[in-house]
Amino acid sequence: MLSILMKLKESAPIHFDIIAVNLDQKQPGFPEHILPEYLDKLGIEYHIVEEDTYGIVKDKVPEGKTTCSLCSRLRRAVLYKAAKNIGATKIALGHHRDDMIETLMLNMFYGGKMKAMPAKLVSDNGEHVVIRPLAFCKESELIQYSELKQFPIIPCNLCGSQPNMQRQNIKRMLNDWHDQFPGRIESMFTAMQNVVPSHLCDSELFDFKSINSTSGIINGGDTAFDEEVIETPQDLSPKNHLNTEQLLNVIEVK
Repeated sequence: MLSILMKLKESAPIHFDIIAVNLDQKQPGFPEHILPEYLDKLGIEYHIVEEDTYGIVKDKVPEGKTTCSLCSRLRRAVLYKAAKNIGATKIALGHHRDDMIETLMLNMFYGGKMKAMPAKLVSDNGEHVVIRPLAFCKESELIQYSELKQFPIIPCNLCGSQPNMQRQNIKRMLNDWHDQFPGRIESMFTAMQNVVPSHLCDSELFDFKSINSTSGIINGGDTAFDEEVIETPQDLSPKNHLNTEQLLNVIEVK
């Protein structure tokens, strides 16, 4: 994300400054020298915030239980505080398209809500605007880009050590769908941008009570239930692989 924002800064029609912020959570074995050395080479302003959120999570969460909820809340609180201290007007997070789809499925399966990650929102404390510049980027493309650019990758010992957590299960399910049914994930993401409240069941979003015979046909009426044959785009076929140069052109901001 930092690389793309730096590229965008060169050609954007508006001026903006970038300050990189990283949280050192005091995880055992965390290579704290890697990011400062990399950021020094880039010549960009940065802050490394040191907070022992790892110790808090390990103390509060029973062994074997998912740490994500508490860990993310702690990290958000630290990040919001850091943004306020440096006077930042936007907080850019690195969530990508696949994160958004996984969150939608998690909320549907376990929370009873159709809710995902928005590309722009107001923070939990109401003080900051949070943006997700990579919201429309596929995880697989970002992996290719990071490999091409040889970015320093620092694994998370908290999340990475929990292979049975629900988000990982959802990720495996979506990957299986992608392999078996090319184009399904793209269609799901398109659906997130094409919501029709009149054909769902939330009376807070649509006034079903006021519908009568004079209301007219709303969003296609009952034709919405007719089965449509959707052909898989040729370029989504698993046989049609992009080469390295093509993948780079998809991701890199020129």
